[in-house]
Order: sequence, then C-alpha cells, then structure tokens
Amino acid sequence: MRDNFSSYNPIVNMLYFASVMLFSMFFMHPICLTLSFLCAAAYSVYMNGKKALRAGALFMLPMLLVTALINPAFNHEGVTILLYLRDGNPLTLESILYGIAAALMLITVVSWFACYSRVMTSDKLVYLFGRLIPALSLVLSMALRFAPRFKAQIKVVSDAQKCVGRDVSNGSMLHRARHGIRIVSIMVTWALENAIETADSMRCRGYGLPGRTAFSVFRFDRRDLIALLFILACDAYTVAGAVTGGLYFRYFPSVAGLWSGPYPISLFAVCFALYALPVAINLREDRKGNILESTL
Repeated sequence: MRDNFSSYNPIVNMLYFASVMLFSMFFMHPICLTLSFLCAAAYSVYMNGKKALRAGALFMLPMLLVTALINPAFNHEGVTILLYLRDGNPLTLESILYGIAAALMLITVVSWFACYSRVMTSDKLVYLFGRLIPALSLVLSMALRFAPRFKAQIKVVSDAQKCVGRDVSNGSMLHRARHGIRIVSIMVTWALENAIETADSMRCRGYGLPGRTAFSVFRFDRRDLIALLFILACDAYTVAGAVTGGLYFRYFPSVAGLWSGPYPISLFAVCFALYALPVAINLREDRKGNILESTL
C-alpha cells in the first residue's frame, strides 16, 4: 500500500525516526516498549504486508527468544530467586524480565530501522545533509543505491552464466567453485567500472565546484509544519516526563516502577500518539481516498 507518511518533508521523517528510535533504546519501561513495538510492527505490516509477517516469524521471533534466554544465563542479579542452576548460580525473576525487555527493545529498534530504510531514500539524505556534509551525504546515497543495483546485477550475471553452463549449480564441487569465483570477478569488474563512470559523470556535471546549486523536489508546506510541531511537542513532553521521573522503572534489585496515575498515563498516551503517527496518517488518507471513490 502507498505510504503517505513518506511523502512528508525529509526533515519531518528524519526527526520522527530519530525520536522513536532513541525513545525505544533509552526508555525501558515495559509499557513504552510494548507500545513502540506494536506501532513499529503495525507500520511495517502496513508498508510490506505479508512480507513483514514472514520476516517477523523467521527473524524477529528467534531473535526475541535467543536474547531473552541469554540474559538469565549470565545475569544473576535480583532478589526473587526462582531456582538454582547446576553451577550454583541463581535464576532470578528480575533477570528473566530484564532479558525479555532487552529482547523486545532490540527487535523494536530493528523494526523501526526497517521502516526507516523504506522511508528515508538516498535523495532525502542528500536533501538533508547535502549542504552541511556533502561528501558524507554523497557516500551514504551511493551506498544505499549500490546495494540493490549490485543485487540485481549479480542475478543478471548469474542467469547469463547459467545459460552457458557456468553457474554455481553446474558441475562438480571444483567447477562450482570456479564458476562462483568467475561471477565474483565479473561483479568486481562491473562495480569498479560503474564507480569510474559515476565519477566521470559527476565531474562533467560540475560536482564540487563552488556556487553549484542542486535541484530538489521536496517542499516544506503547512502539512509538514503541523507534523513537525506535533513531533516536537511529543518529544518535549516525553523528555520532560522522563527527566522528572514520570517514566521511572527498574528491574534490579527488584522490579519497581510507575504504572498508574494521571501523569504516567498521560506520558504513555503521548508516547503512543508519537509512535502511531505514521499509521494514523496512512489510515486517515486511506479513509479519504475511500470516501472519494465512493462519491464518484
């Protein structure tokens, strides 16, 4: 489905992802982590559909289980002892809960990064950092552009080699290794030639000359201003709540934290509003589109 949030100005997109990823990494309150994970999963499913569910089942779930099991095996802090392991170390409830929270934080940040890679394209990075750090923005945009091109080109080369019987699936083990080395050699040559052609093209177009301007299709309009102010307001309220202890939660030596009360609940609501912003924007635009279609 079409992601309407990615059509916002890159400043809005970058500020949003920086906020949600930093909050997901530093706010270990279970409610904040759960809200962030659910919203990241919902946004990923909205953009990728069944592909996101498949990736979650094959990658996220094993990562969650492994990370949750590793922490209690090495961390034995906590006052609630459940049992003693064979080596004499205790297995505590606090270490299990912290392992689950750490695992949830890890897969949440990975999910947000997956959404970030879909929204923040190379042209948006150049738009944001082209004037401040032009060399770094160029390297980032070329790296992001190179990965899918390399993947597509290696498929073309592999198919061409398969037509002449020199694919990695043909012949004995030694022949397969030789065919694989030949494909890698072709790809390295292609990458070097492509880099030289790109450098020559940029030099001919005047890259790096003083006073050179750059065209951009991005504009900052009223819609972007409203979204930017909303994100800044949510960030300010959440950071102020964290500084004043409204999001306090600890796992060691015993589990304790704020779960209820007007102030913590308001912070949870603001966090949820921030995390759910892209999904809310997309659902609203989809609803508008459905209404327009029904009227035609």
